[in-house]
Amino acid sequence: MKMPDAKWKKRIIWGLVALFAIVLLIVAWIPSPLDVDAAPAALGPLTVTVDEDGATRVIDRYTLAAPLSGVLERVELRPGDRVDAGDDVVAMRPAAAPLLDPRTRAQAEAQVSTARAALEQARAGFEQAREAEAFASTEAERVEQLLAGGVVTRQDNERARFEAQTAGVQLESARFAVQVARHQLATAEAVLAQADGEPDADDQQVFAISAPIDAVVLQVFQESAVPVQAGTPLLELGDPRNLEVVVDVLTTSAVGIEPDNPVLIERWGGPETIRGHVRRIEPAAFTRISSLGVEEQRVNVIIDVDQPSEQWQQLGDGYRVEARIVTWHADDVLKVDASAVFRRGEGWAVYQVVDGRARLTPVTVGQRTEREVQILEGLQAGDDVILYPSDAVEDGARVRERETPVS
Repeated sequence: MKMPDAKWKKRIIWGLVALFAIVLLIVAWIPSPLDVDAAPAALGPLTVTVDEDGATRVIDRYTLAAPLSGVLERVELRPGDRVDAGDDVVAMRPAAAPLLDPRTRAQAEAQVSTARAALEQARAGFEQAREAEAFASTEAERVEQLLAGGVVTRQDNERARFEAQTAGVQLESARFAVQVARHQLATAEAVLAQADGEPDADDQQVFAISAPIDAVVLQVFQESAVPVQAGTPLLELGDPRNLEVVVDVLTTSAVGIEPDNPVLIERWGGPETIRGHVRRIEPAAFTRISSLGVEEQRVNVIIDVDQPSEQWQQLGDGYRVEARIVTWHADDVLKVDASAVFRRGEGWAVYQVVDGRARLTPVTVGQRTEREVQILEGLQAGDDVILYPSDAVEDGARVRERETPVS
């Protein structure tokens, strides 16, 4: 009886060994859970922007040109010098022969007539701008009173204030246009008077050109004493405290930009973000070659600065800035990380983590940025989705979330 017992013991032992080996093989063939990074869908604000580099530009600038042919005397002004309206900034000795020519005299008379018409047009534009500014200011005060009574919304009040501010800027531009037109008329009349005179060939009269506006010298085109032809640019004048920002954007992005869109101006050299708004989008696009050698169709977007000049007085003409043009914003939307959303057929999908398994979930997306995507349908707040899903992730696959998601 002992021998059979020993045989049975051996059989049991070998059976257990075989069973253990089978279990090991089964465990070895069962795939281990995939380590994945996951993050929950969450409610929060979402802002869609068009981000591009731009440059500042003086809004009202005036190029002072030679009104007649002659010899320019040395220009003593330098960029950065401030001049007042009426100050003599350039002097030149006109050439006698062309001024006595009947054809030149006829041209001078035509310039006087044109300058008079331009002055009348500028005055009419100024009156229109003044009435518009007065109406916008009155309307802003009225809306502010209605806001205090709870009749209108804060957004209505901000819009009225913005329109009043815009009307004020347009009024200043109209005033600038009147000053320039008045100066151009005075210059044209002086040229005509010079043509009617008989200057001595040995001692020609010095013709002084005055500044049309209170401004700062931006550029000096001709510094030395040299002969110049009529129309030659001599100086460029402007007020650096009255700046705009010019940003060229892709035409595909420009279609989503509208006047009055808020703008955040960053990385201009100062510590704070400057706020502005889109004044207009230019109607004509242009071609630019990118750094990769690709032709791009771009269009200029003109931006007004909303904050007082004291907060950005270090900026000058032609300074580089980075602009973020806000095209859409909402305070409470369902959103996920952009790395979780991928194309599936003609729609979009995510991998949702449910009970330790990846579940393919179709979603409907709305607005999107480089980092976040708005989810309209398919998920709820708190649902975990897999970030950067690899090819190994498939519907029903076992997954294990890492403790620290990839940033």
